[in-house]
Amino acid sequence: MKFAITHPLVSHPYHPDLVTGAGIAAVARGAEAAGFNGIGFTDHPAPSQRWLDGGGHDALDPFVALSFCAATTERIRLIPNIVVLPYRNPFMVAKASATLDVLSGGRFTLAVGVGYLKGEFAALGVTHAERNELFDEALAVVVAAWTTDEVTHEGLHFTARGVTAHPRPLTRPHPPIWIGGNSGRARQRVADHGQGWAPFSAPAGLARTARTAVLDTPKALSLAVADLHSRLEELGRDPASIDISFSTGAGGDPAGDTFNAEAHLEGVAALAAIGVTWVQVGLPGDDLGRTLATIERYGEQVIAPLTG
Repeated sequence: MKFAITHPLVSHPYHPDLVTGAGIAAVARGAEAAGFNGIGFTDHPAPSQRWLDGGGHDALDPFVALSFCAATTERIRLIPNIVVLPYRNPFMVAKASATLDVLSGGRFTLAVGVGYLKGEFAALGVTHAERNELFDEALAVVVAAWTTDEVTHEGLHFTARGVTAHPRPLTRPHPPIWIGGNSGRARQRVADHGQGWAPFSAPAGLARTARTAVLDTPKALSLAVADLHSRLEELGRDPASIDISFSTGAGGDPAGDTFNAEAHLEGVAALAAIGVTWVQVGLPGDDLGRTLATIERYGEQVIAPLTG
């Protein structure tokens, strides 16, 4: 089992210490020292004030922030959580991703999703109703740009003729692609194109807001994983070759005084039995010191017992 965090910009307004260079470096280095395997940032370039007031959160640009993390760490993997692929021209995504993979020594994973905030799509000049078509197109173009010279593609909104984008990613054949989303369509995309699946815990209310499928119990997760494995096997792919990322609430909040590490370890073991390979660990975003203390304690009480 591997462990990842998302930089805890989890509210609006954010805590100012979390968006300083020193604060980001402290979180990244602290996570690496504690034994975490991955760090990420969310992707909200143009959220609406209404969404922020309704429980949304502020965000940094994931590519820029992860580049900063890459420069201050040596081992931890850089996994955005997640890049909304339809927001950007796919050649721009391919270039940013390849650059980050090269400069980090091959530590980048491109985790991508379709997105759901209509107002954000509108602000970026992207048609919300086209998001699935744009996603599928972009996925193919990104891989082509990473691996092929003289790429030609007639896109929904662009035409590329003979495009060659070097330097290519350091990772061969290309950086892993994780696909977010809880739906069967997301799992089919993983089976067709991905190296990982990144669903998220979503009770009915959150699922409606995020326009995705409900995924709120171990049984539901187990059925979804079984469905993914079936889709992979139909295409002749080994399910063991695919990463799955999820979280567990077992043992309570890792930042809380009543956090029960033993119960949490049982929850991690239950995820592993289902087929999960990465655990996403939530962090508090109200104080940098509390964030760092939570990272350190989690490393001591959860990661160290599992890794020795």
